[in-house]
Amino acid sequence: MNVHELRLALEQGYAERSLTREQYVHACARLETRLARGEDSASGLVDESTIAGILAGGSRRGILLGGASIALGLFLAGCSSGGKGKDIAMRWPDQEPELGKLKPVPSPLGGRTPATNVASGPVGAPRGVIPRARWASAGPKMSMSRPMNGVNQITVHHDAYTSVGLVRESAVATRIESIRRAHRQRGSEWVDIGYHYVIDPSGRVWEGRPIRIEGAHVSKTNEHNLGVCVLGNFDNQRPTSEALSAVDSFVAYQMRQHRVSMRNVRTHQEIKPTACPGRNLQRYMVETRSGRGRMANA
Repeated sequence: MNVHELRLALEQGYAERSLTREQYVHACARLETRLARGEDSASGLVDESTIAGILAGGSRRGILLGGASIALGLFLAGCSSGGKGKDIAMRWPDQEPELGKLKPVPSPLGGRTPATNVASGPVGAPRGVIPRARWASAGPKMSMSRPMNGVNQITVHHDAYTSVGLVRESAVATRIESIRRAHRQRGSEWVDIGYHYVIDPSGRVWEGRPIRIEGAHVSKTNEHNLGVCVLGNFDNQRPTSEALSAVDSFVAYQMRQHRVSMRNVRTHQEIKPTACPGRNLQRYMVETRSGRGRMANA
């Protein structure tokens, strides 16, 4: 059991209202602390049989019971200081929670332009992209996948975990593999990691889900949608200059390859009610897509 899988179980419990906001926030803070120390395992935080049941069972009763156990194991153990945490939105791709009256943020470039033609583009990883063979322990479950059949939009995300100290390639590889395994735990329809590409704090671009198959990163909006995830929690930290440069150059390259207009390059929160990709990356994405922005002129 890893930290990402435990985070998923917490989010399921919170979505089913078996955890209060305070319990959820403090539990996630403990997970964030462990991840910041470079520890991927969730061992010792909560009983693993409880997490396995909540992930595999999916029933409302199982989620409620599992959420209560998680709260006991994490919230009570981690909140003795009595401090208040910042509300952490649930950011697992392709399944947004109910977030009160939160609405999608309008794109500064207006709504998506319907595409009459979908460019097929290249199938393999672009030059300079680190292939998935460098991090993935298994391939996608192709029998359950849907073909991408070309790209006409691009969506930018963050993974909502701190990336401070995430420097070595081996550490990044472990992080991406953890996300893949957690996504696969969602069910048979989750054939692989949800994103097509991942950008790390050093500006390296990693191949995620093969571009020939549809992603799982924006609920009901994955058709022809290329998913790019930047590692970090950009509600709490700022993206590195290297990561931002990679976002600009790589997304601009994908736009040219697939003939995607700037109006069809959006962030997750411009499509669905979510905090992703975090306020700091969102602010930059607004700037870089503007007339004088780096992405617009790349």
